[in-house]
Amino acid sequence: MSNAPTFPLAEAVRAAYHAGEDDETMEPLVRVDAAGRPIGRIRDGDYVIFYDIRGEREIELTQAFVAPDDDFAHFDREPMTSHWATMIEYHPDLDVRVAFPPLGTISDTLSEVVSKAGLRQVKVVESEKEVHLTYFLNGKRTEPFPGEERRIIPSLEFEGYLPPPEMRASDVADAAIAALRDPGVDLLVVNWANVDVIGHSEDREAICRAVSAVDAQLGRVLEAAKETGVAALVTADHGTVEKWYYPDGSIDTGHTDSPVPFVLVAPHLAGAAVRDRGSLVDVAPTALELLGIPKPDVMTGASLIDSLAGEQAEPRRVALFILDGWGARDEAWGNLILESDTPVMDALQAAYPSTRIEAAGEAVGLPDAVPNREGKTVGNSEVGHTHLGAGRVVPSDRLRIERAIADGSFFENSAYRWAMEGAKRDGARLHLLGIISFYSSHGSVEHLKALLRMAKQVGAPEVYVHGMLGRRGEKPESGAIYVGDIEAECERLGVGQFVSLIGRFWSLDREYNWERIEKSYRWLVYGDGRPVGAR
Repeated sequence: MSNAPTFPLAEAVRAAYHAGEDDETMEPLVRVDAAGRPIGRIRDGDYVIFYDIRGEREIELTQAFVAPDDDFAHFDREPMTSHWATMIEYHPDLDVRVAFPPLGTISDTLSEVVSKAGLRQVKVVESEKEVHLTYFLNGKRTEPFPGEERRIIPSLEFEGYLPPPEMRASDVADAAIAALRDPGVDLLVVNWANVDVIGHSEDREAICRAVSAVDAQLGRVLEAAKETGVAALVTADHGTVEKWYYPDGSIDTGHTDSPVPFVLVAPHLAGAAVRDRGSLVDVAPTALELLGIPKPDVMTGASLIDSLAGEQAEPRRVALFILDGWGARDEAWGNLILESDTPVMDALQAAYPSTRIEAAGEAVGLPDAVPNREGKTVGNSEVGHTHLGAGRVVPSDRLRIERAIADGSFFENSAYRWAMEGAKRDGARLHLLGIISFYSSHGSVEHLKALLRMAKQVGAPEVYVHGMLGRRGEKPESGAIYVGDIEAECERLGVGQFVSLIGRFWSLDREYNWERIEKSYRWLVYGDGRPVGAR
């Protein structure tokens, strides 16, 4: 008989896997006492630390707890006040303490510089990725700049976890073509979301259809760009499905550390060439050179175009086409980009100046080394679009947090001290809420472990962990391993109980699916979910 420890939530997750559930959409699990009552629910006067990073998917759930009644009519809430601290700023209007506030506005981004030059710009994107073109690309600024127009294509409503692979790629293309045919549009920025969205699944056929759909629609739009004399830059924000397998052959549904393609499609610029050894920070300076706008001093990136001479240096209209999640890799094994039908991109890279640019690790402000794993930190849509717009390296929130943990300043953070000491002083509960993943773009269990150590140091009397599972970038059934790891850490430290778990599909929404957020709210407050008893 094995003496290996078992942990109730980890075992419940494994049982859910065997019943056919997956991490992303896992129904809520809730620890209960001997009488069947939920343990560790959020109640009036409690303190909550939401330790996720990135932030755009965390806004709605935070609103459900901190928004005043006059500003919240999405569903009925329990009359109570809870005190929240968040790892980073999710939105400036949220009534929370922020542990790692923004370093400041990212000024003189591509969009801002184009606006200051008096030019007109149009952005086209599905609502699934709206925040990336309207917020991250603009240096985390919410409001549009003067002369900036946003044409948001509403994403499809669908049953289940994944939309159809084609999504609304053709409608995005239609809107892009209309903008190209308007001579008053100087800069067009387009994002096709399909490869990234569908790439976070294990459906090979659907992924290949998504890749091919983007390729076909890119071809339509490029024909319009050629007809109208618009110089096109084709690239991506990060990789995903070009490295679909882990070395052991299991499926990797997450982002990758691969470079991304960069192609200059401008037949009117005869003789133009592009250089190698670039990164995403070089895309904005390239667009500005083509537009005939001087690069601001804060943009440390450099144009990827080797030279433009004579009449070729005249200002041009420019289009930036972002193929979200389209990485570049030569190896065929597990490369679903190569498996897909992509005649447009194949022809572009053969006929036009092209290269590959870095989209992961230190090149885009992320840690270059991943603890206990090989390779650099993988890219993501937030970081990718931020750097495409900024034209310089912007230190990521993850890098700031990990440096703070390493140098010890994390454990003196004023926002976390406020929450932990407040719970201790008031005799209230402290709740730690966030993603349960080794290295998700939304956070890490290492950040949670640091908070547990800090709670022990402070002496917070009642500490409860509420986790969200996601499969992206993790091996099959790894969620159960991480859950068990946190349960073991609580036992080892003698602080905290891991009391509930839910799939991130229900809790990390960004398209106002309030029925999902209500499900998550009821999970946290009332303990709605499958009961999990003691060992």
